[in-house]
Amino acid sequence: MTAISPLQSIHKKGIFGDHHKKNESELLNILELKNLTIIQVVQYKKSDVQTKSINIDGLQLPLENLQVSSDKETRILWSGPKNWLVISKNKNILKKVIEKCNVEHFAVTDISHSRAVIQIKGINSLEVLKKGCPLNFNDFKTNNCAGSLFHGVAFVVDYLDNNPHTFNLVTLRSFGESFYHHITDASLEFGYLGL
Repeated sequence: MTAISPLQSIHKKGIFGDHHKKNESELLNILELKNLTIIQVVQYKKSDVQTKSINIDGLQLPLENLQVSSDKETRILWSGPKNWLVISKNKNILKKVIEKCNVEHFAVTDISHSRAVIQIKGINSLEVLKKGCPLNFNDFKTNNCAGSLFHGVAFVVDYLDNNPHTFNLVTLRSFGESFYHHITDASLEFGYLGL
């Protein structure tokens, strides 16, 4: 069975918004990230395992708020004390997480099909996020993440790169359509490419 992506019938490809007389490099890029494995890892309160000794596919679990551990395929986001999101293109990452995070000490849940992921990239992507999110993005740096709201929709923002600004935005699948429309509406002022 083939999974249907959360935004399959919503996301449109093309050029939208104020793009007249603008170079394509000035436009925002908005795309849905598909075929990702998203795993929630939560350490039980009674567990005495030292998480700083856990290494998943070469990446340490981040131990401080806002932090992300990453390589080309996988990003591990700190979601809260003893709580992480593992987001990966690697289809075998669940097996690797289970090997390192013993079920006696961790709850490991595959939430891949319950999330929509939008990537926004471009010089004005920070301005789009500032329009609807109360986070102080002036202090946000590459490989930072945080949970927040965008026009009332709960989401996780993951800062991938600052040249140009690139963010992955993760929300519940059921909010995906509304969230997508909020992001694209806020992007119209700058012009964007739907990829």
